[in-house]
Amino acid sequence: MGKFSDRPDIEAAAQKVKPAIGAKREIQHLPTVLWEGETVDMLATGAYGGGVGLVALTDRRLLFLKHGIMSQALEDFPLGNISSVQWSAGMLMGTLSVFASGNKADIKSVPKAHGEALSSRLRMVISAPPAAAAPAVVPAPAGVPDVASRLATLDQLRVAGAISDQEYQDRRAAILASI
Repeated sequence: MGKFSDRPDIEAAAQKVKPAIGAKREIQHLPTVLWEGETVDMLATGAYGGGVGLVALTDRRLLFLKHGIMSQALEDFPLGNISSVQWSAGMLMGTLSVFASGNKADIKSVPKAHGEALSSRLRMVISAPPAAAAPAVVPAPAGVPDVASRLATLDQLRVAGAISDQEYQDRRAAILASI
C-alpha cells in the first residue's frame, strides 16, 4: 500500500496498522485536527457515534475522527481525563471502551490486533505517574537579563579582574535583593 501522510509520525503509525479501506481520508485530514506539536503514536479504525472512522492515540489525547463526504465528526479525550480503558473482543473485531470525565465511550468494530495494542498502550500511558510539574518561571522584562545570567556575568567580571572582591559582593547583593 502507498504512502498515507507526509508527516513521519502519522506515516509510521499508519504503516503499522495498514488501515481498512475508508480510513485514508481520515489519515489525510488528521494533521488539520492535531494541536501544534502534537504527535501521533498509534492508529486504528473503528465505529463511534454512528460513523466509521479513525481512532488516533497521540501524546496528548485519544481522538476519533470521521471525515466523510456527507458528514464529519471529531471527538477527543485528553489523556489526563481518561480514568480507565476496557477492551473486549470477538474473533476478528472488538470494542474499546474509554471512561473519561464520568462518561463512557464505546468505539466498536476495532480490528482485534489493533485494538489490543491500542488499549495496552493507552493503559500504560494513563497509568504512568504524571511528569513532575516544572516550577513556574517568570520571564524577566524585555531587555533585562535573568538573575542567573546576571550572576554569571558578575562572576566572569570578578574572575577577569574587572571588579574587586568588594564590588563583586556589593553587586551580587544588589542582584539578589532585586528578586
